[in-house]
Amino acid sequence: MKLSIIVPVYNMASGGKLQYCMDSLVAQELEDYEIIAVDDCSTDGSYAILQDYEKRFPAKVRAVHSEVNRHQGGAKNIGLKLAQGEWVGFIDSDDWIAPDMYRKLIERAEETGADLAGCDYSLTDEHSMRVGRIVHNNKPEQSGVLDTQKRRSLILDGGSLAVKIFRRSMILENGLWFPEDIFYEDNALGNSYLVLAKHFEYMEEPLYYYYQHDASTVHTISQRRCEDRMAAGRIMLEEARRHGYYEEYLPELEYSFALLFYVNTLFTYMAGAERTKSSFVRALGREMSRIFPHFQENPYYLERTNAEERKLIRIQQRSTLLFILYYKMLWAYRKFRQKCRRQGT
Repeated sequence: MKLSIIVPVYNMASGGKLQYCMDSLVAQELEDYEIIAVDDCSTDGSYAILQDYEKRFPAKVRAVHSEVNRHQGGAKNIGLKLAQGEWVGFIDSDDWIAPDMYRKLIERAEETGADLAGCDYSLTDEHSMRVGRIVHNNKPEQSGVLDTQKRRSLILDGGSLAVKIFRRSMILENGLWFPEDIFYEDNALGNSYLVLAKHFEYMEEPLYYYYQHDASTVHTISQRRCEDRMAAGRIMLEEARRHGYYEEYLPELEYSFALLFYVNTLFTYMAGAERTKSSFVRALGREMSRIFPHFQENPYYLERTNAEERKLIRIQQRSTLLFILYYKMLWAYRKFRQKCRRQGT
């Protein structure tokens, strides 16, 4: 079999989201492929929808039901254990793809001898094939046989796993099983999925449609989500050590960890948490400085983190209470200025 498409599904029955995703998958311009749709213990009608697709497209669709909610990582692992394809692709069940996406990626990979290939995606808030704002998921200079410089670049700017295909043999040989029961499983395993490849090909074409809606993971903020991001950061470092690339790519991993584990978590939490707990912020900062005491001197951190964020982080590293007070005053001032601009004063 040429391709296995793995679709983790959880409560996507409303608004036609799951149907639009599945319609795009059964319409792929390939002859020999399978769609393994894993219902992650949904509480709505998602599994019934998947069973309907399996009934209508028995040669293509396999509907699987997990009795336990394992989050996306667990659902992906179930799919990987069942997959038979030479290539594997993952897609979020509220997104969809162009009919020629997988054909083009596989053709490019097989023409060049790559074991990894990817494309761009389009941000959209409507169910249509109209291309919205294009996000360039990778860089042309990352294409080709992977050397040290290309792997450094992929750690820093690897892009989404959902817009890529992988040789299944590479996944299985390296034991690239996703962490279960947490969100941000792609962040935890993303580096290994990219760095352990031998050859990457990038197509600068938006073939994936990334649906923007309020219920998606990236738009949901809670302390639990922040803790999951932190867990993903720890796993990211464990993976690098397990596969033997930690020392070689330490500056890139230090920055990637700082961004995932600390910077993004800190500012996401401060902006979105219903109630700010100083104990959580303090523990976050202490763990960051314990793992990488000199992260603020990292060249990528200095280059890529804006001056205001660096200032706030310096404050937090010195005093959590001062940081929270300063952040809330800054936030209140900005809201006041926005209100004044709206009122024309």
